[in-house]
Amino acid sequence: MTGILGQPLAATAADIGRGDRLTGLKLATRSPVVAPHGAAATSQPLATQVAIQILQKGGSAIDAAIAANATLGLMEPTGSGIGGDLYAIVWDPKTKKLYGYNGSGRSPKGLDLAKVKTKGDAQGFLPQYGAISVTVPGTVDGWFALHGKFGKLPMKDLLAPAIGYAKDGFPWSQYIGMAIARSLGIFETKHKSGELEEIDNARKLWMPDGTAPREGQMFRNPDLAKTYEAIAAGGRDAFYKGAIAKTVSSYMQRIGGWLREEDFAAHQGEWVEPVSTKYRGVDVWELPPNTQGIATLQMLNLMEGYDLKAMGAGSADALHVMIEAKKIAYADRAKLYADLAAMTVPVESLVSKSYANERRKLIRMDKALEAVEAGAPTGHGGTIYLTVADKDGMMVSWIQSNFRGPGSGLVPDGLGFMLQDRGGLFVTTDGHPNQYAPSKRPFHTIIPGFATKDGEPWLSFGVMGGAMQPQGHVQILANLIDFGMDVQEAGDAARWQHFGSGTADDPHGKPGGEIVLESGIPAASVEELKKRGHAVRSYGSGKEHYGSYEAILWDAKEKVYRAATESRVDGMAAGY
Repeated sequence: MTGILGQPLAATAADIGRGDRLTGLKLATRSPVVAPHGAAATSQPLATQVAIQILQKGGSAIDAAIAANATLGLMEPTGSGIGGDLYAIVWDPKTKKLYGYNGSGRSPKGLDLAKVKTKGDAQGFLPQYGAISVTVPGTVDGWFALHGKFGKLPMKDLLAPAIGYAKDGFPWSQYIGMAIARSLGIFETKHKSGELEEIDNARKLWMPDGTAPREGQMFRNPDLAKTYEAIAAGGRDAFYKGAIAKTVSSYMQRIGGWLREEDFAAHQGEWVEPVSTKYRGVDVWELPPNTQGIATLQMLNLMEGYDLKAMGAGSADALHVMIEAKKIAYADRAKLYADLAAMTVPVESLVSKSYANERRKLIRMDKALEAVEAGAPTGHGGTIYLTVADKDGMMVSWIQSNFRGPGSGLVPDGLGFMLQDRGGLFVTTDGHPNQYAPSKRPFHTIIPGFATKDGEPWLSFGVMGGAMQPQGHVQILANLIDFGMDVQEAGDAARWQHFGSGTADDPHGKPGGEIVLESGIPAASVEELKKRGHAVRSYGSGKEHYGSYEAILWDAKEKVYRAATESRVDGMAAGY
Protein backbone atom coordinates (compact mmCIF):
# COMPACT_ATOMS: atom_id res chain seq x y z
CA MET A 1 0.00 0.00 0.00
CA THR A 2 1.34 3.43 -0.90
CA GLY A 3 0.68 6.93 0.38
CA ILE A 4 -0.63 9.92 -1.56
CA LEU A 5 2.81 10.67 -3.04
CA GLY A 6 3.51 7.05 -3.86
CA GLN A 7 5.86 6.15 -0.99
CA PRO A 8 5.43 2.74 0.67
CA LEU A 9 3.41 3.31 3.82
CA ALA A 10 5.53 0.83 5.76
CA ALA A 11 8.45 3.23 5.44
CA THR A 12 6.50 6.38 6.17
CA ALA A 13 3.24 6.41 8.08
CA ALA A 14 2.03 2.84 8.51
CA ASP A 15 3.21 2.40 12.09
CA ILE A 16 2.19 5.68 13.67
CA GLY A 17 -0.95 5.65 15.84
CA ARG A 18 -3.96 7.94 16.13
CA GLY A 19 -3.67 11.21 18.00
CA ASP A 20 -5.14 11.67 21.46
CA ARG A 21 -8.59 13.18 21.94
CA LEU A 22 -9.05 15.88 24.56
CA THR A 23 -12.68 15.01 25.34
CA GLY A 24 -14.93 11.97 25.28
CA LEU A 25 -13.72 8.39 25.14
CA LYS A 26 -10.29 7.82 23.63
CA LEU A 27 -11.73 5.12 21.38
CA ALA A 28 -13.71 7.72 19.41
CA THR A 29 -12.40 8.90 16.05
CA ARG A 30 -14.30 12.19 16.20
CA SER A 31 -17.20 13.94 17.87
CA PRO A 32 -20.83 13.45 16.86
CA VAL A 33 -22.30 16.04 14.51
CA VAL A 34 -24.78 18.16 16.47
CA ALA A 35 -27.35 20.17 14.50
CA PRO A 36 -30.67 21.88 15.27
CA HIS A 37 -32.52 21.74 11.92
CA GLY A 38 -31.64 18.53 10.15
CA ALA A 39 -28.99 15.85 9.77
CA ALA A 40 -27.85 13.13 7.41
CA ALA A 41 -25.40 10.27 7.68
CA THR A 42 -24.41 8.15 4.70
CA SER A 43 -21.49 5.99 3.65
CA GLN A 44 -20.22 8.54 1.08
CA PRO A 45 -19.42 12.22 1.87
CA LEU A 46 -20.77 13.56 -1.43
CA ALA A 47 -24.07 11.70 -0.91
CA THR A 48 -24.35 13.21 2.58
CA GLN A 49 -23.87 16.67 1.08
CA VAL A 50 -26.60 15.96 -1.46
CA ALA A 51 -28.99 14.99 1.36
CA ILE A 52 -28.25 18.19 3.30
CA GLN A 53 -28.77 20.30 0.16
CA ILE A 54 -32.20 18.76 -0.36
CA LEU A 55 -33.13 19.43 3.26
CA GLN A 56 -32.04 23.06 2.94
CA LYS A 57 -34.22 23.43 -0.16
CA GLY A 58 -37.26 22.46 1.89
CA GLY A 59 -37.27 18.76 1.14
CA SER A 60 -38.44 16.18 3.67
CA ALA A 61 -36.24 13.51 5.19
CA ILE A 62 -37.66 11.11 2.59
CA ASP A 63 -36.76 13.49 -0.25
CA ALA A 64 -33.22 13.74 1.04
CA ALA A 65 -32.96 9.96 1.46
CA ILE A 66 -34.05 9.34 -2.14
CA ALA A 67 -31.55 11.88 -3.44
CA ALA A 68 -28.76 10.35 -1.35
CA ASN A 69 -29.73 6.81 -2.39
CA ALA A 70 -29.63 7.75 -6.08
CA THR A 71 -26.21 9.33 -5.56
CA LEU A 72 -24.92 6.27 -3.73
CA GLY A 73 -26.18 4.04 -6.55
CA LEU A 74 -23.72 5.90 -8.74
CA MET A 75 -20.85 6.42 -6.29
CA GLU A 76 -21.09 3.24 -4.22
CA PRO A 77 -22.25 0.58 -6.68
CA THR A 78 -20.57 -2.05 -4.50
CA GLY A 79 -23.41 -1.67 -2.03
CA SER A 80 -26.38 -0.15 -3.78
CA GLY A 81 -28.20 0.74 -6.96
CA ILE A 82 -31.56 0.61 -8.66
CA GLY A 83 -30.94 -3.03 -9.56
CA GLY A 84 -31.51 -3.89 -5.87
CA ASP A 85 -34.07 -3.76 -3.06
CA LEU A 86 -35.02 -1.24 -0.36
CA TYR A 87 -36.37 -1.25 3.20
CA ALA A 88 -37.20 1.72 5.40
CA ILE A 89 -38.62 2.70 8.78
CA VAL A 90 -40.05 6.22 8.95
CA TRP A 91 -41.02 8.29 11.98
CA ASP A 92 -43.80 10.64 10.94
CA PRO A 93 -44.11 13.59 13.35
CA LYS A 94 -47.63 14.42 12.14
CA THR A 95 -49.17 11.10 13.12
CA LYS A 96 -46.51 10.30 15.75
CA LYS A 97 -46.22 6.84 14.28
CA LEU A 98 -43.62 4.56 12.75
CA TYR A 99 -44.18 3.28 9.22
CA GLY A 100 -42.36 0.30 7.73
CA TYR A 101 -41.76 -0.33 4.05
CA ASN A 102 -40.69 -3.60 2.43
CA GLY A 103 -39.42 -2.96 -1.08
CA SER A 104 -38.06 -6.40 -1.92
CA GLY A 105 -38.63 -8.02 -5.28
CA ARG A 106 -39.77 -11.49 -6.22
CA SER A 107 -38.35 -14.32 -8.26
CA PRO A 108 -39.23 -14.72 -11.97
CA LYS A 109 -42.60 -16.24 -12.79
CA GLY A 110 -41.09 -18.32 -15.55
CA LEU A 111 -38.44 -20.04 -13.43
CA ASP A 112 -39.73 -23.14 -11.65
CA LEU A 113 -38.30 -25.12 -8.75
CA ALA A 114 -37.32 -28.08 -10.91
CA LYS A 115 -35.04 -25.88 -13.02
CA VAL A 116 -33.61 -24.16 -9.94
CA LYS A 117 -32.74 -27.52 -8.39
CA THR A 118 -30.55 -28.31 -11.40
CA LYS A 119 -28.51 -25.22 -10.57
CA GLY A 120 -28.23 -25.85 -6.83
CA ASP A 121 -25.51 -27.79 -5.04
CA ALA A 122 -25.80 -30.93 -2.94
CA GLN A 123 -26.70 -28.95 0.17
CA GLY A 124 -29.47 -27.08 -1.61
CA PHE A 125 -27.69 -23.75 -1.97
CA LEU A 126 -27.91 -21.72 -5.17
CA PRO A 127 -25.18 -19.98 -7.15
CA GLN A 128 -24.54 -16.50 -5.79
CA TYR A 129 -23.94 -14.85 -9.17
CA GLY A 130 -25.45 -14.96 -12.63
CA ALA A 131 -29.00 -15.08 -13.93
CA ILE A 132 -30.26 -17.71 -11.47
CA SER A 133 -29.68 -15.23 -8.61
CA VAL A 134 -31.61 -12.30 -10.10
CA THR A 135 -34.92 -11.12 -8.64
CA VAL A 136 -37.04 -8.09 -9.55
CA PRO A 137 -35.41 -4.85 -8.34
CA GLY A 138 -37.67 -3.14 -5.79
CA THR A 139 -35.80 0.12 -5.14
CA VAL A 140 -37.42 2.43 -7.68
CA ASP A 141 -40.92 1.37 -6.65
CA GLY A 142 -39.86 2.03 -3.05
CA TRP A 143 -38.69 5.53 -3.94
CA PHE A 144 -42.07 6.42 -5.38
CA ALA A 145 -44.10 4.75 -2.64
CA LEU A 146 -42.21 6.59 0.10
CA HIS A 147 -42.18 9.83 -1.88
CA GLY A 148 -45.91 9.61 -2.51
CA LYS A 149 -46.59 9.40 1.22
CA PHE A 150 -43.91 11.68 2.66
CA GLY A 151 -42.22 13.60 -0.15
CA LYS A 152 -42.38 17.35 -0.81
CA LEU A 153 -40.10 18.18 -3.74
CA PRO A 154 -40.61 16.81 -7.28
CA MET A 155 -38.69 13.66 -8.16
CA LYS A 156 -36.75 15.45 -10.90
CA ASP A 157 -35.20 17.71 -8.26
CA LEU A 158 -34.24 14.72 -6.13
CA LEU A 159 -32.50 12.87 -8.97
CA ALA A 160 -30.82 15.98 -10.40
CA PRO A 161 -27.68 15.83 -8.20
CA ALA A 162 -26.99 12.19 -9.08
CA ILE A 163 -27.65 12.89 -12.77
CA GLY A 164 -25.17 15.76 -12.66
CA TYR A 165 -22.47 13.62 -11.07
CA ALA A 166 -23.15 10.78 -13.50
CA LYS A 167 -22.69 13.10 -16.47
CA ASP A 168 -19.83 15.25 -15.17
CA GLY A 169 -18.02 12.66 -13.09
CA PHE A 170 -16.92 12.10 -9.52
CA PRO A 171 -13.76 10.62 -7.96
CA TRP A 172 -13.81 7.09 -6.52
CA SER A 173 -13.48 7.22 -2.74
CA GLN A 174 -10.83 5.16 -0.95
CA TYR A 175 -12.84 2.21 0.32
CA ILE A 176 -15.12 1.94 -2.73
CA GLY A 177 -12.18 2.24 -5.13
CA MET A 178 -10.74 -0.85 -3.46
CA ALA A 179 -14.09 -2.66 -3.21
CA ILE A 180 -15.16 -2.21 -6.84
CA ALA A 181 -11.80 -3.47 -8.08
CA ARG A 182 -12.11 -6.53 -5.82
CA SER A 183 -15.66 -7.24 -7.07
CA LEU A 184 -14.56 -7.04 -10.69
CA GLY A 185 -11.91 -9.64 -9.93
CA ILE A 186 -14.59 -11.94 -8.48
CA PHE A 187 -16.76 -11.49 -11.57
CA GLU A 188 -13.85 -12.46 -13.83
CA THR A 189 -13.38 -15.67 -11.84
CA LYS A 190 -17.11 -16.48 -11.89
CA HIS A 191 -17.26 -15.87 -15.64
CA LYS A 192 -14.35 -18.22 -16.26
CA SER A 193 -16.05 -20.91 -14.17
CA GLY A 194 -19.30 -20.54 -16.13
CA GLU A 195 -21.38 -19.28 -13.18
CA LEU A 196 -21.63 -15.79 -14.71
CA GLU A 197 -23.13 -15.80 -18.20
CA GLU A 198 -21.80 -12.47 -19.41
CA ILE A 199 -19.15 -9.99 -18.24
CA ASP A 200 -18.52 -7.57 -21.11
CA ASN A 201 -21.16 -5.08 -19.92
CA ALA A 202 -19.67 -4.90 -16.40
CA ARG A 203 -16.20 -4.38 -17.86
CA LYS A 204 -17.49 -1.63 -20.15
CA LEU A 205 -19.30 0.11 -17.30
CA TRP A 206 -16.60 0.13 -14.60
CA MET A 207 -13.40 -0.39 -16.61
CA PRO A 208 -13.88 1.96 -19.56
CA ASP A 209 -10.10 2.31 -19.98
CA GLY A 210 -9.46 -1.37 -19.40
CA THR A 211 -8.11 -0.98 -15.86
CA ALA A 212 -9.77 -1.46 -12.48
CA PRO A 213 -11.01 1.69 -10.70
CA ARG A 214 -8.66 3.34 -8.22
CA GLU A 215 -9.02 5.91 -5.46
CA GLY A 216 -9.30 9.49 -6.73
CA GLN A 217 -9.92 8.45 -10.36
CA MET A 218 -12.71 10.43 -12.00
CA PHE A 219 -15.57 8.25 -13.18
CA ARG A 220 -18.62 9.00 -15.34
CA ASN A 221 -21.72 6.90 -15.99
CA PRO A 222 -23.73 8.52 -18.81
CA ASP A 223 -25.91 5.40 -19.16
CA LEU A 224 -27.10 5.71 -15.56
CA ALA A 225 -27.71 9.43 -16.11
CA LYS A 226 -30.08 8.55 -18.97
CA THR A 227 -31.83 5.92 -16.85
CA TYR A 228 -32.33 8.38 -13.99
CA GLU A 229 -33.63 10.99 -16.43
CA ALA A 230 -36.17 8.49 -17.75
CA ILE A 231 -37.34 7.74 -14.20
CA ALA A 232 -37.54 11.44 -13.33
CA ALA A 233 -39.67 12.10 -16.41
CA GLY A 234 -41.80 8.96 -16.50
CA GLY A 235 -42.13 7.95 -12.85
CA ARG A 236 -42.08 4.38 -11.56
CA ASP A 237 -43.79 3.11 -14.74
CA ALA A 238 -40.76 4.18 -16.75
CA PHE A 239 -38.87 1.51 -14.83
CA TYR A 240 -41.49 -1.21 -14.38
CA LYS A 241 -43.62 -0.90 -17.51
CA GLY A 242 -41.51 1.02 -20.01
CA ALA A 243 -38.30 0.81 -21.98
CA ILE A 244 -36.15 -0.07 -18.96
CA ALA A 245 -38.12 -3.23 -18.17
CA LYS A 246 -38.10 -4.15 -21.85
CA THR A 247 -34.32 -3.70 -22.05
CA VAL A 248 -33.74 -5.88 -18.99
CA SER A 249 -36.05 -8.56 -20.38
CA SER A 250 -34.33 -8.58 -23.75
CA TYR A 251 -30.92 -8.76 -22.11
CA MET A 252 -31.93 -11.67 -19.89
CA GLN A 253 -33.36 -13.55 -22.86
CA ARG A 254 -30.11 -12.99 -24.75
CA ILE A 255 -27.93 -14.47 -22.01
CA GLY A 256 -30.34 -17.28 -21.07
CA GLY A 257 -31.85 -15.70 -17.96
CA TRP A 258 -35.44 -15.70 -16.73
CA LEU A 259 -36.50 -12.22 -15.61
CA ARG A 260 -39.12 -10.73 -17.96
CA GLU A 261 -41.26 -7.66 -18.51
CA GLU A 262 -44.23 -9.36 -16.83
CA ASP A 263 -42.18 -9.77 -13.65
CA PHE A 264 -41.47 -6.02 -13.58
CA ALA A 265 -45.08 -5.14 -14.32
CA ALA A 266 -46.32 -7.32 -11.46
CA HIS A 267 -43.97 -5.88 -8.85
CA GLN A 268 -45.38 -4.03 -5.88
CA GLY A 269 -43.68 -3.22 -2.57
CA GLU A 270 -45.72 -3.07 0.61
CA TRP A 271 -46.21 -1.10 3.79
CA VAL A 272 -45.64 -3.28 6.84
CA GLU A 273 -45.96 -2.87 10.59
CA PRO A 274 -42.60 -2.68 12.37
CA VAL A 275 -42.05 -5.19 15.17
CA SER A 276 -40.59 -4.21 18.56
CA THR A 277 -39.28 -5.32 21.90
CA LYS A 278 -38.49 -3.24 24.96
CA TYR A 279 -34.86 -3.32 26.06
CA ARG A 280 -34.17 -1.60 29.39
CA GLY A 281 -36.88 0.99 28.80
CA VAL A 282 -36.10 1.57 25.11
CA ASP A 283 -38.46 0.29 22.41
CA VAL A 284 -36.35 -1.18 19.61
CA TRP A 285 -38.04 -1.58 16.22
CA GLU A 286 -37.23 -3.79 13.25
CA LEU A 287 -39.11 -4.91 10.16
CA PRO A 288 -40.72 -8.38 10.06
CA PRO A 289 -39.49 -11.16 7.74
CA ASN A 290 -38.57 -11.68 4.94
CA THR A 291 -35.77 -9.65 6.63
CA GLN A 292 -33.62 -10.92 9.48
CA GLY A 293 -34.46 -7.92 11.70
CA ILE A 294 -36.25 -9.88 14.39
CA ALA A 295 -32.94 -11.64 15.17
CA THR A 296 -31.91 -8.32 16.75
CA LEU A 297 -35.01 -8.38 18.95
CA GLN A 298 -34.47 -12.01 19.94
CA MET A 299 -30.87 -11.26 20.91
CA LEU A 300 -31.87 -8.24 22.99
CA ASN A 301 -34.50 -10.26 24.84
CA LEU A 302 -31.87 -12.83 25.75
CA MET A 303 -29.31 -10.17 26.75
CA GLU A 304 -31.82 -8.41 28.99
CA GLY A 305 -31.47 -11.13 31.60
CA TYR A 306 -27.88 -10.07 32.34
CA ASP A 307 -26.40 -6.91 33.86
CA LEU A 308 -24.11 -5.94 31.00
CA LYS A 309 -23.39 -2.55 32.55
CA ALA A 310 -21.91 -4.19 35.63
CA MET A 311 -19.96 -6.63 33.46
CA GLY A 312 -18.39 -3.75 31.52
CA ALA A 313 -17.85 -2.99 27.85
CA GLY A 314 -15.35 -5.35 26.27
CA SER A 315 -15.38 -7.73 29.22
CA ALA A 316 -15.33 -11.46 28.62
CA ASP A 317 -18.67 -11.83 30.42
CA ALA A 318 -20.45 -9.22 28.29
CA LEU A 319 -18.97 -10.57 25.06
CA HIS A 320 -19.87 -14.14 26.04
CA VAL A 321 -23.52 -13.23 26.71
CA MET A 322 -23.92 -11.41 23.39
CA ILE A 323 -22.19 -14.15 21.37
CA GLU A 324 -24.30 -16.88 22.96
CA ALA A 325 -27.46 -14.84 22.33
CA LYS A 326 -26.44 -14.58 18.70
CA LYS A 327 -26.03 -18.36 18.38
CA ILE A 328 -29.48 -18.98 19.83
CA ALA A 329 -31.28 -16.37 17.72
CA TYR A 330 -29.53 -17.45 14.53
CA ALA A 331 -30.58 -21.07 15.06
CA ASP A 332 -34.16 -19.82 14.69
CA ARG A 333 -33.12 -17.59 11.80
CA ALA A 334 -31.74 -20.59 9.89
CA LYS A 335 -34.85 -22.74 10.22
CA LEU A 336 -37.80 -20.38 10.58
CA TYR A 337 -37.23 -17.01 8.82
CA ALA A 338 -38.63 -16.48 5.32
CA ASP A 339 -41.22 -14.51 3.41
CA LEU A 340 -44.11 -14.08 5.85
CA ALA A 341 -46.45 -15.83 3.44
CA ALA A 342 -44.36 -19.00 3.86
CA MET A 343 -43.63 -18.84 7.60
CA THR A 344 -45.47 -21.19 9.93
CA VAL A 345 -44.17 -19.66 13.19
CA PRO A 346 -45.69 -16.34 14.30
CA VAL A 347 -43.26 -13.43 14.60
CA GLU A 348 -44.91 -12.35 17.86
CA SER A 349 -43.94 -15.65 19.46
CA LEU A 350 -40.33 -15.46 18.30
CA VAL A 351 -39.85 -12.01 19.85
CA SER A 352 -41.81 -12.65 23.05
CA LYS A 353 -40.21 -12.32 26.49
CA SER A 354 -41.54 -15.72 27.55
CA TYR A 355 -39.83 -17.44 24.63
CA ALA A 356 -36.58 -15.63 25.46
CA ASN A 357 -36.83 -16.72 29.09
CA GLU A 358 -36.98 -20.35 28.00
CA ARG A 359 -34.20 -20.04 25.44
CA ARG A 360 -31.93 -18.17 27.89
CA LYS A 361 -31.66 -21.38 29.92
CA LEU A 362 -29.29 -22.67 27.21
CA ILE A 363 -26.63 -20.12 28.19
CA ARG A 364 -23.88 -21.11 30.61
CA MET A 365 -21.44 -18.42 31.70
CA ASP A 366 -18.53 -20.86 31.99
CA LYS A 367 -18.88 -22.71 28.69
CA ALA A 368 -19.61 -21.75 25.09
CA LEU A 369 -22.53 -23.35 23.29
CA GLU A 370 -21.77 -25.78 20.51
CA ALA A 371 -24.61 -27.05 18.27
CA VAL A 372 -27.83 -25.08 18.84
CA GLU A 373 -31.19 -26.32 17.63
CA ALA A 374 -33.97 -23.98 16.57
CA GLY A 375 -36.61 -23.42 19.22
CA ALA A 376 -40.29 -24.28 19.11
CA PRO A 377 -42.16 -21.06 19.88
CA THR A 378 -45.94 -21.29 20.04
CA GLY A 379 -48.69 -18.78 19.47
CA HIS A 380 -50.89 -17.34 16.78
CA GLY A 381 -50.18 -15.88 14.23
CA GLY A 382 -21.18 -6.25 -0.09
CA THR A 383 -25.49 -2.83 1.17
CA ILE A 384 -25.71 0.84 1.90
CA TYR A 385 -27.37 2.34 4.92
CA LEU A 386 -28.34 5.97 5.37
CA THR A 387 -30.41 7.97 7.78
CA VAL A 388 -31.87 11.47 7.49
CA ALA A 389 -33.81 13.73 9.84
CA ASP A 390 -35.53 16.99 8.90
CA LYS A 391 -36.61 20.23 10.55
CA ASP A 392 -40.14 18.94 11.15
CA GLY A 393 -38.97 15.93 13.15
CA MET A 394 -39.31 13.27 10.46
CA MET A 395 -36.59 10.62 10.73
CA VAL A 396 -35.95 7.81 8.28
CA SER A 397 -33.88 4.65 8.68
CA TRP A 398 -33.11 3.51 5.12
CA ILE A 399 -31.22 0.51 3.83
CA GLN A 400 -30.71 -0.50 0.21
CA SER A 401 -28.66 -3.20 -1.40
CA ASN A 402 -27.79 -5.27 -4.44
CA PHE A 403 -26.50 -7.91 -1.95
CA ARG A 404 -23.00 -9.30 -2.57
CA GLY A 405 -20.95 -6.34 -3.69
CA PRO A 406 -22.47 -4.80 -6.82
CA GLY A 407 -24.81 -7.78 -7.30
CA SER A 408 -25.21 -10.61 -9.77
CA GLY A 409 -22.45 -9.51 -12.13
CA LEU A 410 -25.01 -8.77 -14.85
CA VAL A 411 -25.38 -5.25 -16.29
CA PRO A 412 -28.32 -4.86 -18.71
CA ASP A 413 -27.41 -3.26 -22.02
CA GLY A 414 -26.94 0.51 -21.80
CA LEU A 415 -28.69 1.10 -18.46
CA GLY A 416 -25.69 1.82 -16.24
CA PHE A 417 -26.59 -0.42 -13.28
CA MET A 418 -26.17 -4.03 -12.17
CA LEU A 419 -28.97 -6.42 -11.24
CA GLN A 420 -29.07 -7.78 -7.70
CA ASP A 421 -28.31 -11.37 -6.68
CA ARG A 422 -30.83 -11.69 -3.81
CA GLY A 423 -32.25 -14.85 -5.33
CA GLY A 424 -29.06 -16.59 -4.29
CA LEU A 425 -30.46 -16.66 -0.75
CA PHE A 426 -33.25 -19.08 -1.66
CA VAL A 427 -32.71 -22.75 -0.84
CA THR A 428 -34.01 -25.84 -2.63
CA THR A 429 -34.68 -27.88 0.53
CA ASP A 430 -38.16 -29.40 0.45
CA GLY A 431 -40.38 -28.12 3.25
CA HIS A 432 -38.17 -25.20 4.23
CA PRO A 433 -40.09 -21.87 4.38
CA ASN A 434 -37.36 -20.23 2.28
CA GLN A 435 -37.51 -22.85 -0.47
CA TYR A 436 -37.47 -21.35 -3.95
CA ALA A 437 -40.79 -20.78 -5.71
CA PRO A 438 -41.76 -18.54 -8.64
CA SER A 439 -42.94 -15.01 -7.71
CA LYS A 440 -41.64 -15.37 -4.14
CA ARG A 441 -39.50 -13.04 -2.04
CA PRO A 442 -36.26 -14.58 -0.73
CA PHE A 443 -35.02 -14.35 2.84
CA HIS A 444 -33.28 -10.97 3.16
CA THR A 445 -30.35 -9.80 5.25
CA ILE A 446 -30.75 -6.01 5.07
CA ILE A 447 -32.44 -4.38 8.08
CA PRO A 448 -33.07 -0.75 9.05
CA GLY A 449 -33.19 -0.13 12.80
CA PHE A 450 -35.11 2.39 14.93
CA ALA A 451 -35.62 3.02 18.64
CA THR A 452 -38.13 5.11 20.55
CA LYS A 453 -38.46 6.25 24.15
CA ASP A 454 -41.85 6.90 25.75
CA GLY A 455 -43.53 6.94 22.35
CA GLU A 456 -41.14 9.54 20.87
CA PRO A 457 -38.27 9.04 18.40
CA TRP A 458 -34.82 8.47 19.82
CA LEU A 459 -32.50 6.67 17.39
CA SER A 460 -32.49 5.93 13.66
CA PHE A 461 -29.59 3.58 12.90
CA GLY A 462 -28.20 0.74 10.86
CA VAL A 463 -25.13 -1.48 10.48
CA MET A 464 -24.53 -2.84 7.00
CA GLY A 465 -22.92 -6.18 6.32
CA GLY A 466 -24.90 -9.38 5.66
CA ALA A 467 -25.17 -11.64 8.71
CA MET A 468 -23.24 -9.03 10.73
CA GLN A 469 -26.26 -6.73 10.80
CA PRO A 470 -28.25 -8.03 13.81
CA GLN A 471 -24.94 -8.59 15.61
CA GLY A 472 -23.99 -5.00 14.85
CA HIS A 473 -27.39 -3.66 15.93
CA VAL A 474 -27.16 -5.21 19.38
CA GLN A 475 -23.59 -4.02 19.86
CA ILE A 476 -24.56 -0.44 19.02
CA LEU A 477 -27.57 -0.58 21.34
CA ALA A 478 -25.57 -2.10 24.19
CA ASN A 479 -22.91 0.60 23.77
CA LEU A 480 -25.55 3.32 23.98
CA ILE A 481 -27.93 1.86 26.57
CA ASP A 482 -25.75 -0.34 28.78
CA PHE A 483 -22.37 1.34 28.52
CA GLY A 484 -23.36 5.01 28.19
CA MET A 485 -21.45 5.86 25.02
CA ASP A 486 -22.43 8.72 22.74
CA VAL A 487 -23.71 8.03 19.24
CA GLN A 488 -20.26 8.29 17.59
CA GLU A 489 -18.43 6.34 20.29
CA ALA A 490 -21.03 3.56 20.01
CA GLY A 491 -19.98 3.01 16.39
CA ASP A 492 -16.25 3.51 16.91
CA ALA A 493 -15.97 0.98 19.75
CA ALA A 494 -14.29 -2.30 18.81
CA ARG A 495 -16.66 -4.97 17.48
CA TRP A 496 -16.87 -8.72 17.31
CA GLN A 497 -18.58 -11.02 14.80
CA HIS A 498 -19.57 -14.66 15.14
CA PHE A 499 -19.54 -17.04 12.17
CA GLY A 500 -20.72 -20.61 11.78
CA SER A 501 -24.33 -20.52 12.95
CA GLY A 502 -26.72 -22.89 11.21
CA THR A 503 -28.24 -22.22 7.83
CA ALA A 504 -31.35 -23.45 6.04
CA ASP A 505 -29.65 -26.64 4.84
CA ASP A 506 -27.17 -27.07 7.68
CA PRO A 507 -29.10 -26.28 10.86
CA HIS A 508 -26.19 -27.18 13.15
CA GLY A 509 -23.62 -25.11 11.27
CA LYS A 510 -20.07 -25.41 12.53
CA PRO A 511 -20.27 -26.65 16.15
CA GLY A 512 -19.63 -23.62 18.32
CA GLY A 513 -18.72 -21.52 15.31
CA GLU A 514 -15.86 -19.07 15.49
CA ILE A 515 -15.43 -15.42 16.34
CA VAL A 516 -13.38 -12.58 14.97
CA LEU A 517 -12.60 -9.53 17.09
CA GLU A 518 -11.10 -6.11 16.48
CA SER A 519 -7.85 -5.14 18.19
CA GLY A 520 -9.67 -2.79 20.58
CA ILE A 521 -11.13 -5.76 22.48
CA PRO A 522 -8.89 -6.33 25.54
CA ALA A 523 -6.48 -9.23 25.05
CA ALA A 524 -7.40 -10.59 28.49
CA SER A 525 -11.06 -10.86 27.39
CA VAL A 526 -10.06 -12.75 24.26
CA GLU A 527 -8.01 -15.23 26.27
CA GLU A 528 -10.90 -15.76 28.69
CA LEU A 529 -13.28 -16.40 25.80
CA LYS A 530 -10.92 -19.09 24.54
CA LYS A 531 -10.92 -20.72 27.98
CA ARG A 532 -14.72 -20.91 27.83
CA GLY A 533 -14.53 -22.79 24.54
CA HIS A 534 -14.94 -20.00 21.97
CA ALA A 535 -12.90 -20.57 18.82
CA VAL A 536 -11.16 -17.34 17.83
CA ARG A 537 -10.45 -17.18 14.11
CA SER A 538 -8.75 -13.81 14.17
CA TYR A 539 -8.01 -11.03 16.61
CA GLY A 540 -7.01 -7.58 15.38
CA SER A 541 -6.05 -8.83 11.91
CA GLY A 542 -7.32 -5.74 10.12
CA LYS A 543 -8.66 -8.01 7.39
CA GLU A 544 -12.20 -8.68 8.66
CA HIS A 545 -15.30 -6.61 7.91
CA TYR A 546 -17.37 -5.63 10.95
CA GLY A 547 -20.18 -3.80 9.22
CA SER A 548 -20.68 -0.14 8.41
CA TYR A 549 -22.70 2.12 10.71
CA GLU A 550 -24.69 5.34 10.50
CA ALA A 551 -27.03 6.85 13.05
CA ILE A 552 -28.98 9.94 14.05
CA LEU A 553 -30.07 10.35 17.66
CA TRP A 554 -32.74 12.86 18.68
CA ASP A 555 -31.79 14.68 21.88
CA ALA A 556 -35.22 15.61 23.21
CA LYS A 557 -33.79 17.64 26.09
CA GLU A 558 -31.64 19.96 23.96
CA LYS A 559 -33.86 19.71 20.87
CA VAL A 560 -30.94 18.80 18.58
CA TYR A 561 -29.93 15.91 16.36
CA ARG A 562 -26.71 14.03 17.05
CA ALA A 563 -25.39 12.24 13.96
CA ALA A 564 -22.59 9.73 13.54
CA THR A 565 -21.05 7.64 10.82
CA GLU A 566 -18.72 4.69 10.34
CA SER A 567 -15.03 5.43 10.86
CA ARG A 568 -13.89 2.23 9.13
CA VAL A 569 -14.98 3.24 5.61
CA ASP A 570 -15.75 6.40 3.63
CA GLY A 571 -18.84 7.82 5.34
CA MET A 572 -19.70 11.26 6.66
CA ALA A 573 -22.36 12.75 8.93
CA ALA A 574 -23.46 16.36 8.53
CA GLY A 575 -26.18 18.71 9.69
CA TYR A 576 -27.35 22.28 9.54
